[in-house]
Amino acid sequence: MRAIMKRELAAAFRGMTGYLFSAFLLLFAGIYTMAYNLSGVYANFEYVLDAIAFLYLIEVPILTMRQLAEEKRQKTDLLLYSLPIRLSDVVLGKYLAMLAVLLAPCAVLALYPLLLTRFGAVPLATAYGALAGFYLLGACLLSVGLFISSLTESQVASAVLTLAALLILYFMSALASFVPAEAFASLIALIALVALFAFALYRLSRNPIVAIGAGLLGAGGLCAWYAADSAAFAGLFGRIMEQLSVFERFYGFVDGVFDLTSVVYDLSIIGVFLFLTVQSLEKRRWSE
Repeated sequence: MRAIMKRELAAAFRGMTGYLFSAFLLLFAGIYTMAYNLSGVYANFEYVLDAIAFLYLIEVPILTMRQLAEEKRQKTDLLLYSLPIRLSDVVLGKYLAMLAVLLAPCAVLALYPLLLTRFGAVPLATAYGALAGFYLLGACLLSVGLFISSLTESQVASAVLTLAALLILYFMSALASFVPAEAFASLIALIALVALFAFALYRLSRNPIVAIGAGLLGAGGLCAWYAADSAAFAGLFGRIMEQLSVFERFYGFVDGVFDLTSVVYDLSIIGVFLFLTVQSLEKRRWSE
């Protein structure tokens, strides 16, 4: 795992990817700091982090698109399969390297609140809590991008699919408002979500019995719950979408609330997508 991490870090900073990632993030952070904190005379550095969170939609697909897709295209993934290490170590090595790339600009951003204290009182606890949330948000999105990169051999396809997934996550709360609040509409939406999960399970396992069984079990459980208490489904899907949004969780940090449940949720998202990435590679390994 350490060797994979070192190789990926060397690749990121031997070329331009790591430097451009940091420079792009710090450029916009500097612009918004000038606009909000210096020109606007706001003492809250967390507003800057809130404003630049959208940059992840651009930077994460670029950083993750080559991680595994390029390995597949060049057939170097076959070499990874032959190494005397577990695929989980390969995935963790690549992921930790990306976390290190993300840590570089975040470490520089950590100096901003201290510099702003020269101009007045700055709520440092809120600023650094928001910075921790900002880093966790990036870590979540990187795990999503790494998983998508494991599904395709094309860097372009990986970047486009990752961008589409991140856009859905970014606008998830807004999309929730378009879902009708009626109980039956929530039931249909949840069944569609179960069907999507069953399809993803089939793509990973290639086992139709397991996928269909999981889909029928989930849909049957939802229908039984609806029959027993249909009122509980009123507006349920919209609330679930809001709770699942990693960006909404980050906004809680910006508001000054260091919510441990949000930290646990973010770590759970990371764990799930890293697990799915390993399973995706295992599936390809045994299909070769």
